[in-house]
Amino acid sequence: MKYILLPSAEKRRLSFYLAMEEYVARHIDEPDCFFMWQVEPSVIFGRNQLIEAEVNLNFCRSHNIQTFRRKSGGGCVYADMNNVMFSYITDEQNVNFTFNRYIMMIVHMLQRLGVDARSSGRNDVMIGNRKVSGNAFYKLPHRSIVHGTMLYDTNMVNMVGAITPTDTKLLSKGIQSVRQRVALLKDYITLTLPEFMQFVHDTLCEEDLMLTEDDVRAIEELEQGYLSLSFIYGNNPKYTLIKHRYIKQVGDLEARIELKNNIIRSINLIGDYFLIGELDSQLLDKLKGLPLERAAISRALPDRIDDIIRNLYKEDFIDLLTL
Repeated sequence: MKYILLPSAEKRRLSFYLAMEEYVARHIDEPDCFFMWQVEPSVIFGRNQLIEAEVNLNFCRSHNIQTFRRKSGGGCVYADMNNVMFSYITDEQNVNFTFNRYIMMIVHMLQRLGVDARSSGRNDVMIGNRKVSGNAFYKLPHRSIVHGTMLYDTNMVNMVGAITPTDTKLLSKGIQSVRQRVALLKDYITLTLPEFMQFVHDTLCEEDLMLTEDDVRAIEELEQGYLSLSFIYGNNPKYTLIKHRYIKQVGDLEARIELKNNIIRSINLIGDYFLIGELDSQLLDKLKGLPLERAAISRALPDRIDDIIRNLYKEDFIDLLTL
């Protein structure tokens, strides 16, 4: 696997690294690529999440925490210079295979350090019963991207405060609760963070590939899309009905439906699910103009939708809309 290097050590905004992994996927002709990055305090939320529902914007503003949206699904995470982010780009097209391969690659790397690491749930790497890494993915034509966190010594006040109320009592309880569920890698290894990053590089990659200044300029141009307000804040169409359900191995799903005389005029699906197909053309557009009734929706949908939203089965989706 090739390790992707930048021609300078300049620290960038989180949006640059999101653009960088997309650029590598689209323009670097290597079957498997990997790189690590660090950012100043930032919150990154999933493609299908609402920023106002996931991010404590007042806390972020008062603590100089930047906010960004990514193109992958999954939930809201916090990053800073005391942890490290991983990006893996591959030409493997099978999403489940790609995701599982990446997770096990990280698990085995940690196990080589003597850490009791294992995979768990949809997207987590655990140490014992505590989460040390959360990961997400998305597909481009002929390429797959997996990216995630590795918690080394993260600022817990910022992590909790950026996504929870700023009330002092609630913040304190939130930190205690999260600290019981989150593992910080520094507590399990003797390596410093730079030493750990070097170990990851040497363990996972056989060769370096240096990008050019032209590549960097192209990444900076691509980054502008990640910085646009329309991308960060999204568009929230009007709705008359909200349907919410947690589905195991899928995540939190919330359908916001605009109805007129019980006919679906528009529908939006938000949540921390993992999208692996085309949400509108393959799924939601098929429901427009239909009555909000189980039989009509069942006839309109393909038999399998777990190749559109990971692990989501047709009957569970119909239950979400109609129960």
